[in-house]
Amino acid sequence: MSLRPHLLTWGALPLMACLTLACGGSSSPATSAPAPPSVTGVPVAVTIQRTNTGLRLENGFVGFSYEKSKLNSPLFDGANAGLVTLFKRLGPGVLRVGGNSVDKTTWDPTGPGLTPGKVASADVDRLAGFLKAANWQVIYAMNYATNTPAQMADEAAYAAKAFGTHLFGFEIGNEVDLYHSNGLRATTFTYADFLTEWRAYAAAIQAKVPGAVLTGPASAYNTAGFTVPFAKDEATGISLLTQHYYRANGQLATSTIDLLLTPDPALPTTLQALQKASATLPRGFRLAEANSFYNGGAPNVSDAFGTALWAIDFLFTNALNGSAGVNFHGGGNGTGYTPIADDGTHVVEARPEYYGLFIVSQAGPGALLPATVAANGLAVSAYAVAADSGSTNLVIVNKDRTQAASVTASLGASASTASLTTLSGPSLDSPTGILLNGAPIGADGSWAPASTSSQPVTGTTLKLLVAPASAVLVSLR
Repeated sequence: MSLRPHLLTWGALPLMACLTLACGGSSSPATSAPAPPSVTGVPVAVTIQRTNTGLRLENGFVGFSYEKSKLNSPLFDGANAGLVTLFKRLGPGVLRVGGNSVDKTTWDPTGPGLTPGKVASADVDRLAGFLKAANWQVIYAMNYATNTPAQMADEAAYAAKAFGTHLFGFEIGNEVDLYHSNGLRATTFTYADFLTEWRAYAAAIQAKVPGAVLTGPASAYNTAGFTVPFAKDEATGISLLTQHYYRANGQLATSTIDLLLTPDPALPTTLQALQKASATLPRGFRLAEANSFYNGGAPNVSDAFGTALWAIDFLFTNALNGSAGVNFHGGGNGTGYTPIADDGTHVVEARPEYYGLFIVSQAGPGALLPATVAANGLAVSAYAVAADSGSTNLVIVNKDRTQAASVTASLGASASTASLTTLSGPSLDSPTGILLNGAPIGADGSWAPASTSSQPVTGTTLKLLVAPASAVLVSLR
């Protein structure tokens, strides 16, 4: 966690069934779902261009980030069926274990496990069982602040053996660009000091785990001063460049849903700088920790339905600017951010953000296509993916609180069918009542929509109505 300062759903309309896993219930035959003639919307034109952008939405793009202290609880266990199922619905993906607690966690290989402030072999083994059950990989972070190279290398060696092919890479420390201000190093601590220490840790890991994949620098915000120079200085030492992102400070009254849903003008510039800096790296760059507002989120804002729509926009903005993926930070059951709420042992619920991540995960994998929007003043965005499955997947997000969008989409190619997956909620500010195809996703990962829904397609044109404060995934064939 960062602490830096600074289509319309008509009642119980049946909609599209589960795309990747058994839904936990049967589906009835598809039905056509024209909008009631009494309902109109603001005209919105969407145009898909059949152009090769060279960009892709890959498996693993959607990920999670958790504090390393979560290994001190039995949450990440292969026997935790609910959490495993919720991960598998998005996967295969990448879990990052790190956060502020990583620099307060020591390696205790012979310890009993489940001990605050320590990680034992048993804790690593339990995480390994979870990764295997969910078919995810892990970016595994280790203590930079109070560690020794030898201890870090020992932990890395054990983790590498335990995780096997489920190890994505190692991360050394967390938000090192804040060390000079958070008491972990002297106020005079510089990037040069960081690089010297990081290299000592990296050398020890590589000596004990030959060929180990390293990532970094896990900066909080300092793109120009830490992340970009690190990519140059460690061009042959790391495989993945990482940085963190939050929209603003969750403790401020100005950190609202409306702010979150307003595009951050600085984000594309930052992503483009990261893309350029990581151009020669095998795995490019990734926002390895991100969410709505830092300091744990804005209470009763970061857990509201609007975050689901923000997450869709945020993820596609990343993908369209060359990112290899995003890890949404979470954990716990507070009123701040977390895609999946838990009590330390079991899942409590899938929060609104999770639904947004699900929509994006269903849009790929595939090649990203340019999609332009003439929104007529409405807060509407659209994204298109030429999926590897052969479909064209169009995602439309309407962030307007009161006005529906009457969308005319020019597809750039003929289609004969359009299957719909709709995401809806009572309002942008509601933390509950979130529905995907008219049904919620359960804490056990179950999802039982009543049926599928389709929309007529006329040649290369699709028309549909997208409700206020909702999103729809259209699968075209």
